Amino acid sequence: MSDIAVAALLAGTILLASTLSVEIGISVALVELLLGVIVGNAFNVDVPSWLAFIGSFAGIVLTFLAGAEVDVPQLRREWRASISIGLVSFFAPFVVVGLLCFYALDWTRRAAEIGGLALSTTSLAVVYAVLVETGLNREVVGKRLMSATFVTDIATVVGLTLLFLKPTVWIVPFGLVSIGLIVLLPKASPWFFSRYGDRVIEPEIKLVFACLFLLMWLGTKANSQAALPAFVLGLVMSSHYVEHRQEQGRLRVVAFAFLTPFFFLKGGMNVSTSALWGSLGTLAVLFAGKMVPKLAGVYPFARRYTAPHAVFTTLLMSTGLTFGTITSLYGLDSGIIDQTQFSLLIAVVVLSAIVPTAIAQRFYSPTTEEQRDVTAPVPPASLGAFGVRADD
Repeated sequence: MSDIAVAALLAGTILLASTLSVEIGISVALVELLLGVIVGNAFNVDVPSWLAFIGSFAGIVLTFLAGAEVDVPQLRREWRASISIGLVSFFAPFVVVGLLCFYALDWTRRAAEIGGLALSTTSLAVVYAVLVETGLNREVVGKRLMSATFVTDIATVVGLTLLFLKPTVWIVPFGLVSIGLIVLLPKASPWFFSRYGDRVIEPEIKLVFACLFLLMWLGTKANSQAALPAFVLGLVMSSHYVEHRQEQGRLRVVAFAFLTPFFFLKGGMNVSTSALWGSLGTLAVLFAGKMVPKLAGVYPFARRYTAPHAVFTTLLMSTGLTFGTITSLYGLDSGIIDQTQFSLLIAVVVLSAIVPTAIAQRFYSPTTEEQRDVTAPVPPASLGAFGVRADD
């Protein structure tokens, strides 16, 4: 299929996913993932380069937006909860899956390490998308979830870097530019917004996109990842967005209307069902290896720190997508794992994004009126992303 034919097919799929999400009451991210699996296999569509590019950028934008939603004062007050939940969410499946791959599935040691890392992640993109759609991103439970998810993903990035990645000399400018943006952007934003903001051409959104593209380019040159500085950049910009909710809302609309659907579709299209038919038993072992230690490890801490929403927290902490895909692709491109192992890992990653999220949202989702954080400014409920009343 030509690129324009693929684009037309995916555009129709995105529209279908949105309507199905409204009709069945499930997060559109999950529907897009599932439809991505169906479209990729039914039409035998490989992920084109333009979709890989948009999907990668969408993941970084989602990471930035998730950082901007974190309540920094609350994070400081509740750092024990974030670190406890986040670290056990990483180490429990990393150890269990690694041992299963090495001893039970007879993978090589390095392939087992890739498997453990790929299935240890929690998807910040999935968690954030669900929280925004349900309005829980402004609630205490949502803020705790994003903070803990960030800790898990930091551990995954550190693990991948220490075990496999060999940074190039570009790591120096990458680090310096990251620190420079983190320090300077919050200071420059008030002036930039007052001078150029509130215009239909949206210079403030273009400023954020330019910074994120720069981080992605330097991160690639350094053989590293831009997700960590992108999240921290969003974190330090959170106080700015508290004062400019409409600006944050417009950035979110751009992301969710155009970027994130391609991100989730691409994730589903990476699953090759033909490579899985002869390995369904292995698929079940790997899925259990991720889910069981995640659930068993996170729940006691979630019960302590996030009651009465411990089950909801535990299920969403069991999701995976972005870094699981990145790690699996690195293993395949480096020759550490083969195509079948890659398909198995990607299938488990996508299943872990769909199954626990669907259960959490259907049966355990808190209402947006429960446990509201009264210490954080909350935009008027009657105003939408563009300052228009919801009932207009």
